[in-house]
Amino acid sequence: MKLLVIGGSYFYGRVFVMLAAAEKHDITVVNRGTYSMEEFGVRQVRGDRRQGRTFAQCTGDYDVVIDFCAYNPGDAAFVLEHLPGQIKQYLLISTVDVYRRGTGAVKDEDFPLETRSFPGEAGAYILGKAALEEELCRECRRREIPFTILRPAILYGPYNYAPREYLFIRMAVQNRVLPGYTDAEGRFQLVYVKDAARAALLCLLEEKAYGQAFNLCQEEILDYDLFFQGIRQAADLELGRAVMTLAEAQAAEFPIPFPAAAEETELVDNRKSREVLGMEYTAFSEGIGKTWRAFRNLFSEE
Repeated sequence: MKLLVIGGSYFYGRVFVMLAAAEKHDITVVNRGTYSMEEFGVRQVRGDRRQGRTFAQCTGDYDVVIDFCAYNPGDAAFVLEHLPGQIKQYLLISTVDVYRRGTGAVKDEDFPLETRSFPGEAGAYILGKAALEEELCRECRRREIPFTILRPAILYGPYNYAPREYLFIRMAVQNRVLPGYTDAEGRFQLVYVKDAARAALLCLLEEKAYGQAFNLCQEEILDYDLFFQGIRQAADLELGRAVMTLAEAQAAEFPIPFPAAAEETELVDNRKSREVLGMEYTAFSEGIGKTWRAFRNLFSEE
């Protein structure tokens, strides 16, 4: 297939491009050029996605557009307006954060999306993604282009330099210790990045996925104790335990990247992705083991 990948050089997009290239797809990556993807045999178009001249370089027709970096209203419509050729499917990477918060429900893909405004970058991110989903549905239906939306939970795995699991792996490698947060009651769901990339591959020109959204998350529901237990089991080091409250952790600038309070817990259902796409999710013990091995030597050399 001929694929146009927007923003496919960082983490999720990078892993997707690696898998798609291995399957011999014809891939063009559009991004600002911070990270080169040409080593994977893809064509790279460097430019700002909000400038028409960027997409003027994407000549010909594409089977699928896979959009990893749409964040603001207008981003999807701009692509559809400025691509010179035709496309057969638009695949938007969204997030499980788009669902209405604070209900206590385990949310499937039909759950209402958030419409309330929350302060800070996180609030803008949620509303931006929710607005983009509505925009994509509207614009693709108007143009009679099939579309699919993927909503991953918290992504983890090799190549992830967001301040999440790698911070704890670095702490374990360099300081031989992991924290123990005594009052962390939040629960959360992760998805191994290769699983999320494989889900995108399964959606390509798949009619069962047209007009559909899919939650992506592994089977286990984690808390901080289970998360740290996974790292300890993966580690080939003796690790101490720095016991502290969340307030003490914050004061000491220890990372708290996942929901920590019970009221922050927001859970989703992954059955649709398993039943419609045939997804199978990597167990956390296996995924964190691979992640540990990917980062261990990197941090040993610092």
